[in-house]
Amino acid sequence: MLKSDVFGKYAAMPHLLREEISESKPSWVVIDEIQKVPELLDEVHYLIENHRIHFAWSRSSARKVKRTHANLLGGRAHRRQIYGLSAAEVGPDFNLVRALNQGYWPPHYSSQDVWPDLASYCGNYLKEEIAAESAVRSIPAFSEFLRLAALSDTESVNMSTFARDVGGASQTIRDHYQILEDTLLGSWLNAYTLRPKRRQRMLPKFYFHDVGVVNFLGKRRSLEPQSELFGKAFENWIFHELCCYNEYRGCFWDMSFWSVANGPEVDFIVNDMELSIEAKETKSVISNHLGGLRALYQDYPHCKRRIIVSLDSSKRRLDDGIEIWPWREFVQALWNGELES
Repeated sequence: MLKSDVFGKYAAMPHLLREEISESKPSWVVIDEIQKVPELLDEVHYLIENHRIHFAWSRSSARKVKRTHANLLGGRAHRRQIYGLSAAEVGPDFNLVRALNQGYWPPHYSSQDVWPDLASYCGNYLKEEIAAESAVRSIPAFSEFLRLAALSDTESVNMSTFARDVGGASQTIRDHYQILEDTLLGSWLNAYTLRPKRRQRMLPKFYFHDVGVVNFLGKRRSLEPQSELFGKAFENWIFHELCCYNEYRGCFWDMSFWSVANGPEVDFIVNDMELSIEAKETKSVISNHLGGLRALYQDYPHCKRRIIVSLDSSKRRLDDGIEIWPWREFVQALWNGELES
């Protein structure tokens, strides 16, 4: 539907899809950017029910589909999300520093001069996904929101505080974050709340799905290992790898984070304490890095595995059961399914 002639034909007469496919009866039909003509989903529904045609369709935004109350084929379609490159897809040559500076989208990760590419990507996103759909009243105001949202990546978001910082309303900030979700730029991570024993911080965290976008919007030109910003990018990447594995392997994990108000925190919790993971960009994990996982175990002794992923050179297990994993070994174990067992 990016082709103007194809878009024009089906936008004007969606029934042509049904007539053409009923005649040719292909085994599969693939429709790209279907959100541009959501009326086609009614025709898809008819063809699935009456001709048993298999369809695959892609969309980069859910906004228009939702706004037009299009047929979402409940129970007749499986939803899958495609993320940027995972370390497993790149293989042994995966470069962590490159990924954390340039991002996970294939053209950006492999680019020799990524900054102009990121500038074009972010500019086209604002122009095509936001301005074209009239999603916001002010593009400059939304641009400022994007900058501040990028600076808050991996952190808990207080809508009221955010609104005061930008001089807007809390509902406007919620709507803007909803745009980021609908256009698949990021997602929320909620706090773990099952049987809490302490007063926990319930504000959710927001993670962008590409750290290159975060770096561009936050004007972070070069991230060096063992710096604060590299640490935030490292946490974003661990979240990215977990999301990729969860989606592509069909695990249906319930992921969250654990935090005590003004106290310790653990970055990622899988299901009901089956797996707890802390991302640390350090080359040498010491006692100061263990506070979150140790506090977690005090409140939830049924937690099965506690792992710190770091830049450490060797894997080891501490006396209290906490596992220290070098990032590359962690990724290999994750994608081999070893962590679930």
